[in-house]
Amino acid sequence: MLAAGIAGAAAVTLAPVSFAQAAGTTAGTTTGTTAGTTTRPPAGGEVTRVITGFLETGVADFVHLPVEIPKGVRKIAVSYAYDKPGVPAGTPANSCDIGIFDERGTALGGRGFRGWSGGFRTSFEISASDATPGYLPGPVNSGTWHIVLGPYQVAPQGLNYQVRITLTYGRPGPAYVPNHPPQRAKGRGRDWYRGDCHLHTVHSDGKRLPAEVAAGARAAGLDFMVSTDHNTSSSHAVWGAYAGPDLLIITGEEVTTRNGHWLALGLPAGEWIDWRYRSRDDAFERFSRQVRRGGGLVVPAHMYCAYIASQWKFGFDDADATEVWTGPWTYDDEHAISTWDQKLGEAVRTGKRWLPAIGNSDAHSEPQVIGLPHNVVRADDLATDSIMDGIRAGRNWIAESAAVELTFTATGNGRQAGIGEKLTVPADAPVDIRLDVEGVPNGTVRFITDEGQMHQESVSAAGTGTVVWRTTASLAAYVRAEVRHPLPDGSPGQGNTMGDALLFGPMAALTNPVFLAAKGR
Repeated sequence: MLAAGIAGAAAVTLAPVSFAQAAGTTAGTTTGTTAGTTTRPPAGGEVTRVITGFLETGVADFVHLPVEIPKGVRKIAVSYAYDKPGVPAGTPANSCDIGIFDERGTALGGRGFRGWSGGFRTSFEISASDATPGYLPGPVNSGTWHIVLGPYQVAPQGLNYQVRITLTYGRPGPAYVPNHPPQRAKGRGRDWYRGDCHLHTVHSDGKRLPAEVAAGARAAGLDFMVSTDHNTSSSHAVWGAYAGPDLLIITGEEVTTRNGHWLALGLPAGEWIDWRYRSRDDAFERFSRQVRRGGGLVVPAHMYCAYIASQWKFGFDDADATEVWTGPWTYDDEHAISTWDQKLGEAVRTGKRWLPAIGNSDAHSEPQVIGLPHNVVRADDLATDSIMDGIRAGRNWIAESAAVELTFTATGNGRQAGIGEKLTVPADAPVDIRLDVEGVPNGTVRFITDEGQMHQESVSAAGTGTVVWRTTASLAAYVRAEVRHPLPDGSPGQGNTMGDALLFGPMAALTNPVFLAAKGR
């Protein structure tokens, strides 16, 4: 093994695999910790190499296997396997991802990326005309390609692996023609639009086809959705067939690093964002700038998810918004809301930009519900740039379903402000905070300021109600609203108490804040 420099996370490079003797001979090599064998090519012009090796605990984040591709190759097919020895309870077992880079190299953020399937697939193929989901169709040019293994968990016993590489010779087929989605759908002008910004398909670790995801978005009453498969842009090329006047499909990616996941929303179709770095590598800022240059948003995802490598470690200085509610409401969402609320207080204290909140389903497969939750965004049009602008400005609230309707305003001194806006009034002028809600039977409305929960009130069994509370700009720097379901025992909960029990039931709706500013301050 040789040390490799990709200017990101640590990587090692194995001895290269050569197909130089591919024209009808059999050859074998043994170098370092790898061993290779070749099977005689059949009449169809196929040649196979099988590479075996062993990785110890503490191996680098990425292991590069160079493959020398000769001229005249029509298709490359790769499969892999690794052992999974038993481990004691609480000890991570073997888990190894896979992907590939072509002759243009493995440089961080470079042009050589040709696909990644993580640990979801055990094999893939690439040709000019087609590729396995997660991979990019295109020519199999001669040169040094790199199969990349990502051993993100290695058992104490180590990890034995096998990689099988098959090249098929012949003339390339017709070039693949991508079908990217349009950047605009038939909207209603300036209005509130519903959308889920975190969805997966078979192009990463989801089990739904793109057609099924689009159908699920329509069934959930959404106006838009964002495709965010892990670490690949391959699905971008198919969404054009499933978008329509009634559904805007926005291209994106879930960037899955070893120190947390983040959403790159609103990427130009076909653009890929690299993930091969940790927070210590000082690369996140570079890729967040790349996303913003293309008009997109950088959004940390499920910041307290307990899965390995999922908790957020990059901070929020380079984030445009943050995901605070992911899928059905759980304890990690409660923690995310608390962290976000602290960031609101910091923004008020420092005068710096505040961080809007969004919520998404992160749906991968049945029975995960697309649109639970989703964002309701005030935008000028049902278009990618308008939706991104609305989220960037915090003009959105989060709903568990399309059955929930909500309006939230602050009115004082003859003026009114809504979600994500600022109301400037005399310091002691009365300000009425009003929330109208539908679709949450016996729901509990909470008004929360920089001091904490300041008002709580329940709505009717029919799920509709209006709650009004009065404050001033001298008492509240911002006000945000939550609508909660009752606790399992039917009680509304109480946010100003302490104890062993949960304070509230699951979230039904959550708003971004309305800011209050005193004139002259």
